[in-house]
Order: sequence, then C-alpha cells, then structure tokens
Amino acid sequence: MTETPPDAARPDDADRQPDADRAARLRAQALDAPTISEAEYRTKSRRALLVGAGSTIAALFGWRWLRTGPTDDGIPTLLRKNHEAAESVWRSLFNPDATAPTFPVSASAMPRANGGVGLRSPIDLDAWAMRVLGPDGEEIDRVGRDAIKALPKVEMTTELKCIEGWSQVVHWGGARFSDFAARYPGMAERAYVGLATPDAEYTVGMDMASMLHPQTLLCYEMQGAPLTIPHGAPLRLVTPLKYGVKHLKRIGFLRFMDARPQDFWAERGYDWYIGH
Repeated sequence: MTETPPDAARPDDADRQPDADRAARLRAQALDAPTISEAEYRTKSRRALLVGAGSTIAALFGWRWLRTGPTDDGIPTLLRKNHEAAESVWRSLFNPDATAPTFPVSASAMPRANGGVGLRSPIDLDAWAMRVLGPDGEEIDRVGRDAIKALPKVEMTTELKCIEGWSQVVHWGGARFSDFAARYPGMAERAYVGLATPDAEYTVGMDMASMLHPQTLLCYEMQGAPLTIPHGAPLRLVTPLKYGVKHLKRIGFLRFMDARPQDFWAERGYDWYIGH
C-alpha cells in the first residue's frame, strides 16, 4: 500500500483554507471593534428604555387627544386640516383641459361590484327618474333614462381607482354631465353638485369644475352593456379624476348647489375632494 508523504497536501486542504481565512478576519474585526464598559452599557440601556417608554406614552396621549379633541364637522381638526391641505394641492393642479389616460377597449374588463350602501332597496328600473333640484332644494325637473340617452353619447376607456388599493380599466358609455347641465341655464355657474341614491343613504359632493370636465359622465353602460344593479343601474356617475368612492351608483337626486354638499365618506374621515 502506498503511503501519503507527511508533507503532501491532502485533497480537502483547499476547501478548509477559505474557512480559516474567514475566521482570521472575524478575529481581527473583533479586536478592532469598539467596546464599552458594563456601567456604560447599563446607562445606555436605561436611557433607551426611558426614551422608548416616553415615546409610547406620548403616542397614546396624542392618539387620545386626536380622538377626543376638537372636531370639524365630526372629524378631528388635525385630520381635517390635513385633508384641506391636500385639497388645496389638487385644486391648484387641476386643469380642465387635461384628461385622464385612456386605454384600448381590449384592455378593459368588468370591475368588482364594490359597496352596497344605497343599493339595498328594491328598484323599478322602468319607473326610475332622477330628481333634479335647484340651490334652494326646489325640484326643477325629473329625468328618465330616455332623456339621458337623448344626449350625445360618449364612450371612454379609463382606469377606475379604488381607495382600497385596487384598480381596473373599464369601458364606459353615457352622456357628459356638461351636456346635461346645459339643459338648465345658469346652473353650471353654481359651485357644487350634490348627488344621492334614491333612499339618500349614500351621498356624494362634487365641485362644479370636476363635474364639467369632459370625462365626467352620467353613465348608463359598462363594457358595452347596460349597467347591472350591483354596478349602479340605471345611472351612475363616472369621473376618472376621482377615486371610486365618488362614482355614485343609482343616482336618485342631483342638486345644483352654492354650499358644499354632504358626502358619505367625507363625513367618515376621508378627504372631501379625493382627487388623484
């Protein structure tokens, strides 16, 4: 049997060398690493504990103050101020000639049916009519589907964005609100439009500039077919300048207003303007 000479390299020596080098580097780093005394360590630990406890207590008191402190229209004043700041930014960026991106119809699909507030009551689609109100709340018209469909039809494929974080490209069909508003001389000069479902359970407030935008529709078709009940039949609002919470389904009331209208989600802590 042939013996390996004592000074001959064994086959695994090359594999062991990187481990030995790494161990040597770690020892060198440990020797160069800064150290503190036990007394210093205890001082730093106590300080970190006190800072952490103080931050936690401050956060708890801040949250309690936020919930029980001054409110503006039922919303904590601080949150309302933040909303107002965001609104001022979006209003300054608004351009009536700028439009939301459009897409080919092939990129569109039926979105999820999200939200049922205002849609729970039975509805007779054949008997439906939208009540149109003036600034003082007086009824100035009742409009059925035929009157809406008599207006120039507009089709567009835009992105429906939800505040929950999802979005869907959808193909819409309907009449521009600006064409509808032209039926009522002087009403387009009002500052706002308030909309509500027939049972008034869901409300939406819109600034007039956004309502008169060319992509804001009184919509009666989705994906080339009439709206279904879950998606707001017989008529819904569509405005790609706003998140989906503003796209009121099953419009029952439409009111031209000078004062800011009620808005279901704004009264629950969301931004009233809610542009994107």
